[in-house]
Amino acid sequence: MIGRVDPFIGTEVTDLPPQTGLAATWWWPKPQIGNTHPGATYPLGMVSACAYSGAYPTGYGRYDLSLEGIPPLLHERHLASGFAHFQQSGTGAIRKYYNYFRVTPMIEPLDVLGRTWELTDEQAEPGWYSGTLDSGITAELTVGPKSAVHRYTFPAHSKARVVIDFSHGGLSIPYGATIPVRAHLECLEPGVASGEIVVEGAPLSVYIECDNPQWRQMLWYDRRLMPGGTRLDFDHIRPTTLRPFGLMWAGPSEEGQTIELRIGFSLRGVEQAKRNLEADCGTGPAQFTPRRERTQKVWRKKLKGITVRTPSAARQTVFSTALYHALIKPCLAPSESPFWPTDGPFVFDISTMWDIYRTQLPLITALMPERAVELANAMITISEEEGNFPIGYRMARGSDRFSRQASALAHTFLSDLCQLGLPGIDWDWALVHMSDDLRRTYGEEFLVHGEAHPISHTLDLAFGYWCTAKVAGHVGDKALVEQFIALAERWVNAYDPVTGLLKDSTYYEGTRHNYSFRLVHDMDARIALSGGAERFIAQLDEFFGYGAEPVTQLVRGSGPEEVLAGYRLGRFEGLNNEPDMEAPWSYHYVGRPDRTAEIVHNIVHQQFGTGRGGLPGNDDSGGLSSWFVWASLGLFPVAGQNIFLVNAPSFEKSAFSVGKHSFTIRTRGFIEPTPGGPVQYVQAMEFNGEPLGRTWISGNEFHGGGELVVELGPEPSGWGTTDLPPSAPSSLSHTRASRSTGETP
Repeated sequence: MIGRVDPFIGTEVTDLPPQTGLAATWWWPKPQIGNTHPGATYPLGMVSACAYSGAYPTGYGRYDLSLEGIPPLLHERHLASGFAHFQQSGTGAIRKYYNYFRVTPMIEPLDVLGRTWELTDEQAEPGWYSGTLDSGITAELTVGPKSAVHRYTFPAHSKARVVIDFSHGGLSIPYGATIPVRAHLECLEPGVASGEIVVEGAPLSVYIECDNPQWRQMLWYDRRLMPGGTRLDFDHIRPTTLRPFGLMWAGPSEEGQTIELRIGFSLRGVEQAKRNLEADCGTGPAQFTPRRERTQKVWRKKLKGITVRTPSAARQTVFSTALYHALIKPCLAPSESPFWPTDGPFVFDISTMWDIYRTQLPLITALMPERAVELANAMITISEEEGNFPIGYRMARGSDRFSRQASALAHTFLSDLCQLGLPGIDWDWALVHMSDDLRRTYGEEFLVHGEAHPISHTLDLAFGYWCTAKVAGHVGDKALVEQFIALAERWVNAYDPVTGLLKDSTYYEGTRHNYSFRLVHDMDARIALSGGAERFIAQLDEFFGYGAEPVTQLVRGSGPEEVLAGYRLGRFEGLNNEPDMEAPWSYHYVGRPDRTAEIVHNIVHQQFGTGRGGLPGNDDSGGLSSWFVWASLGLFPVAGQNIFLVNAPSFEKSAFSVGKHSFTIRTRGFIEPTPGGPVQYVQAMEFNGEPLGRTWISGNEFHGGGELVVELGPEPSGWGTTDLPPSAPSSLSHTRASRSTGETP
């Protein structure tokens, strides 16, 4: 698997073969680029390292800020002014950007620091990145959980140097800079230095080693050297007074000479940064190769967690890379919280939670349940210390927690962990914070008025109460269960009973249609609200473009009129964006898994591909890639409800390491699929040797391991038309028969 990963997928504008059939009717409103980067990463690690060009939004690449369509170019070619750390992965508009401690290898004077060089011969694999500047210097980067190691190969030159800019951060876009408000740096001994910057309230410390003590080690300020100086302190930096400052090593280089730079990071001071570097890299010089090998070993193990069988190298690459992208974020940084004094789990880059809670968090829970528990405990601590569960959480202090996008998403994650019975979480403690969090922000409006706007928050909060009721039941609080189940029924207040769609409101990155087909806990009542199964199917068919003409996508320079015209279609976004990523599985609840198979087939084989333009939209910290992983396997987690919907897989055979167990999917009658080619439909299933007529399995069944055998054929069958996924009973629910009237053609 590791040999098939291509970290460059998603780094350029979407470049896929023209969509055909159903896929051609879907409309893409958001930036047509994955916004990924090819830099060195560690699975769920604290640190990344990549070439820096100032481009949006990771600091890598060629593109400017864009919120719709094809992003405009910032650079014609791939450029770099150095190599920075802590990049986002696949996100869109995140208010501030990292790219701290830019390291620039140079053979030019310090005066030109900040210029760009053309970047060629780029190579990348999990845990390693390399590129060559047109100055003739080749850079290689690798990382550990809390460290980065740089290795630079120089041409022969009398004045070579490696420069670290402590003041640098952000992007080359208006309002994209992130500057330190305080800083200090110090030369400790030849080849060793340390420092700290405080950026957006987060103190980020470094301990640095350079393995060429023969080169001169100097501090610099405003691109001027400070010979003999050993320390720089800045107690208060304002944007108007900021001048670049940092550290450098300089001296003559021979042809092919390498310089290694090792950096330990910590949010708890220089001494801990030093300990982190020693833990990650040991002591002494020449640590690049062993650190790279250890990181690749970890990646190899994680990527072996799911194996698929296909004769197509391209399909193997797309799948392997999706799994890789799904395991980069969030950044787990144990005992690194700068905001509270106790040790224990800490996390940042929980972004974008409104995407990852549906797909990526269930994937992490399956592959690495112990890390899921660590993440859950970190989120509970954030709620305890800061007053809210995070909707998004960066390496920063302050109120920028993205609450506008969604509510109560941590509750979904915690509900799944509780229902699975994973050890290591104090559920009484969790319940207190889950309950309190539901009453904050939009929760007060929900309690007072029965709904909250944007109206999607009504769905979030109602489901948050349902999820919290699961935890209350686990700890034996029957009164709280009854209270919360009643509040959970308020999801119906979000809908217009006349149309069966959501009410007039504002919608984040979508329309009422994109949010109307969420998999709520009471799907019986949801389908009845649309007028029954036949009407619900008709609404879904219209939403997914059955019988519709192909659409015209946004192009570079498209204006507001084109954007509004596209939104007025009320059409599925085709995984260009994720608010409707679960909608294809709504058909399962009305006995039409054939429709789900058709839609998923078109997404998997037409909306993802190889090459830098292989993603249909922002990867959103792995939320998009995780969707692809699940869908390719013929599975979809219904987050918070502890069930997995099952359907036709796109691989002949796959194996999933679920904790200590293995879940295998085999097929009969499988034909290797092709883009635009025929859909394969489930004819029958067996689970652990017994016939499976239902279109779902429980989370406990999946996590317990076993074998799913899927028989496929060229036409829809009667499979899955009557034994439908569970719907939580409530006073709103109608009978099962009311939603099982959809006939299979």
